[in-house]
Amino acid sequence: MAEKIRIKKGLDIPLGGKPSKEISIDSSSHIFAIYPDDFRGPVWKTSLKVGDKVKAGDILFTDKSSGKICLVAPVSGEIKEINRGERRHINFISIEKSEGKPSDFSKNQITNNPEAIKDLLKRSGLWAMMRQRPYDIVPEVEVKPRDIFVTAFDTAPLAGEILAEEDKEWLEKGIAILSTLTAGKVYLGIRYGQDLSSNIAQVYEFEGPHPAGNVGPQIAAIKPVNKGETVWTLDARTVVRIGKLCKAGILDFETLVAVTGPEVKNPHLVKAIVGSSIEGIIKGFLDSENGKRIISGNVLTGEKVTKDGFLHYPYRQITVIEEGDTADEFMGWASMNPGKFSVKRNFPAFLKGLTKPFNFDARIKGGKRAMILSGEYDKVFPFDIYPEYLLKAIMANDIDRMEKLGIYEVAPEDFALPEFVDTSKQELQKTVKEGLDYLRKELS
Repeated sequence: MAEKIRIKKGLDIPLGGKPSKEISIDSSSHIFAIYPDDFRGPVWKTSLKVGDKVKAGDILFTDKSSGKICLVAPVSGEIKEINRGERRHINFISIEKSEGKPSDFSKNQITNNPEAIKDLLKRSGLWAMMRQRPYDIVPEVEVKPRDIFVTAFDTAPLAGEILAEEDKEWLEKGIAILSTLTAGKVYLGIRYGQDLSSNIAQVYEFEGPHPAGNVGPQIAAIKPVNKGETVWTLDARTVVRIGKLCKAGILDFETLVAVTGPEVKNPHLVKAIVGSSIEGIIKGFLDSENGKRIISGNVLTGEKVTKDGFLHYPYRQITVIEEGDTADEFMGWASMNPGKFSVKRNFPAFLKGLTKPFNFDARIKGGKRAMILSGEYDKVFPFDIYPEYLLKAIMANDIDRMEKLGIYEVAPEDFALPEFVDTSKQELQKTVKEGLDYLRKELS
């Protein structure tokens, strides 16, 4: 029987545009892309050229250090663009889809050989869909995890379901594969009342506001990461892909994308392919694209994209809100408009409760200033950590204090809510990411 854990600290942001359970199919996307920067840790390289033909599952990128960790093509077709930025850094590789058989993984069915499983996951691109703590990076090849943590639900604003009904039969098979890769346990975090169970993983039911669905608070509540320890994390959809690959030789690139937000008509789920074009997925969802911010992901951690862009990892959500750059409000920030949201009860909306949907826009509504030690982060930060002091240690590049204050337990996404409520308008996720990169560089 699953053990129940309640996450008390957090915040459910009442953003309008919640998706229904209706599922449509993306039949408009014909260009697909993979962004190597979505997969932090390795330095990625490619030998492909524009015009090269690839099959679904063929290698697009390999890591420079080992040459074994791969990012692969989600569809068969022709390389349309290798988009580069400064110093010829590759931003993404796009593929124009055409009819063709995928790469054959049917001979690679593996169930109980850990080294063969690792090799297959690295070759198939599924290794890159896992994360390692500390550092929140693609798992390092030579490090064996203490435990593996799987989250089967998402509490981010307007997030849809991670698993479809037909995925559940593969979840246990994927967990069985993962259990061979650690001497410890596989932990499965589910929403309270969610219809999931496992005979292999240790199951915990989580109740509470966001970020209860994030794997970070789940690790902190079950078995925190200490200095010298390594754990792997992944979502249940990736576990399903691992089960299909290792048990049936099927490399699955389908994903359920929640198209959400107050600017979306009929928000619902779309069955699409990893790396699909934004234009293809949102076709028919918007009355107009003028003055809209399109986000690949949720409003707290997602990437700003244009309709010409592509779906970013973890490939689960698109959110559309007002940009807000033409807003003209009477009295500006001092307006007592009951339609304004505030976690600090600065506006009268709290009198009606904070469960009704609000139409947020992308404005910061304030200016960057020195960090204020007000304790406002603690109210939404469900870790046994002092977030302000950890952030100050990161800004000072003080490794000893970072370690004492819990740097090994956290990832940038864990600071998304503190960033949202921050009076000082600091870029906290960026700060934590830079701190983890600095720590890894100095200790490697």
